[in-house]
Amino acid sequence: MGLTAQAQQLNAIGVTLLRSVITNADGTGIRIAQPEAKGTNIPPDFEVNPANGSVQKPVSIFMYLGTNGTATVFPNSVGTESGHADSVASYFYGLPGGVATNVVHVDNYDADYFYTSIIAATLPPNINDPVVNQSFIFGYVPAQVTVSQQQQLDSQFDDYAAQYDTLFVSGAGNGGPGSGTVAPPSTCYNGLSVGAYGYVNSSIGPTEDNGRAKPDIIAPAIATSFSTPQVAGAAAVLMQTGLRGDGGSKTNAAADMRTIKALLLNGAVKPADWTNNPPSPLDTRYGAGLLNVFNSYEQLAGGQHGYIAATSVPSGSEHPPNGATGTIGALSGWDFNTNTSGTSSDEINHYYFNVTNGFSNATFAATATLVWNRQQNKTAINDLDLFLYNAATSNLVASSTSLVDNVEHVFLPQLASGRYDLQVWKAGGMPGLSIVSFSETYALAWVFSSTRLNAAPSGTNLVLTWPIYPDGFVLASATSLAAPVIWNTNYPAPVVANNLNRVLISTTNASQFFRLQPP
Repeated sequence: MGLTAQAQQLNAIGVTLLRSVITNADGTGIRIAQPEAKGTNIPPDFEVNPANGSVQKPVSIFMYLGTNGTATVFPNSVGTESGHADSVASYFYGLPGGVATNVVHVDNYDADYFYTSIIAATLPPNINDPVVNQSFIFGYVPAQVTVSQQQQLDSQFDDYAAQYDTLFVSGAGNGGPGSGTVAPPSTCYNGLSVGAYGYVNSSIGPTEDNGRAKPDIIAPAIATSFSTPQVAGAAAVLMQTGLRGDGGSKTNAAADMRTIKALLLNGAVKPADWTNNPPSPLDTRYGAGLLNVFNSYEQLAGGQHGYIAATSVPSGSEHPPNGATGTIGALSGWDFNTNTSGTSSDEINHYYFNVTNGFSNATFAATATLVWNRQQNKTAINDLDLFLYNAATSNLVASSTSLVDNVEHVFLPQLASGRYDLQVWKAGGMPGLSIVSFSETYALAWVFSSTRLNAAPSGTNLVLTWPIYPDGFVLASATSLAAPVIWNTNYPAPVVANNLNRVLISTTNASQFFRLQPP
């Protein structure tokens, strides 16, 4: 792919905007791993060439690992160059088109060796790489991999992720568009499964074993091999900025894999035809939506905010708002916390928000994402749900109540102003029977946003402005609102200044109607 096309992708996923707002959001200090499937060549071809024109990284940051040993130079006797590996690297950390261009170290593995010697080892070693990009698959279920094989692979990757706080970012595969075509290792509970936006053959869910929502997220690419490193790069950027304190003083919580996963999903932009089929939390094609690292960063920067109140109710009972008076002051933010239920009681952590912007009859878009892990050496997961109540009326507004996913996701494009209770609910019971454990650590991300399009005359022209956050809106115009409405989106990219997008429009004598719409 050419440099112009990669630059357009950086625009589409919020990287360009992020870099214009803050400095050095580039993965600095983060170690990453890149396992690559090899071909039939001997020595095996799985290696990134640091001098490749779309990579351009110093060889000193690379370690090459395979069945032939290890090396810190290139070329070497461990393996040979892979064009696929070079392309993946270009999207992940390469110059100039990568997302995380300043990672400190790259462990470049032969994928077979990585699986057998690391993931499937009797005592898996800690590779100390918190983000692992996996642009390979084991095969499609059930065509090449049985359901039981998929479950074994899922357990191995989940156990490793839970033990070492490692985020596996894996391509969903290119076996679509039929449902149930997502391939392992992207079917694992604790990782991120990535689809390719705009590519008809990108695999879609649900999973074949128990109908879980995969993929989790999408990015623009011609195949999932190249959408995956964009998400992995975004994860590295969020980890870097979380560790340096951009999300507050609790840096370990900010950089935890659960927090990063929740922020990435919650910052995603919904395509116009996004939908889900409750109780499944995500779209079977798009997951939570199109990656936007700027939105995810802004929610990270909103800071960590703990729940206002915790209540217990008898198992299976109703759990309306409890009348607490405290309020979380940030309409965009996150939390990393624990919910502890009892043997016969469910536990609810309440997050209260006054959703208002000072304008009467304002409406908001609300998104909230809850993430927790399948615990190490466990087959099942704890049952956590996400509920949004109107605190004034105690009416339930929205919920996400999957019994099989360890992600819950609520999206409301039109939410009235008011006071709301966002609840993290955990089922009670006896460990080993109805639940896995009394306590579960989770990450929660949220945003309540109200984006206004403002218009002001400028001589004979019109200036349209709207906030840069949340990102992902496209300016559209029409000359009539009579059906069928034809919306024109052929406008230049907005100029960013003072946290506003600005577009100058030439006025005409004809009527013009403007709106902001998703991609």
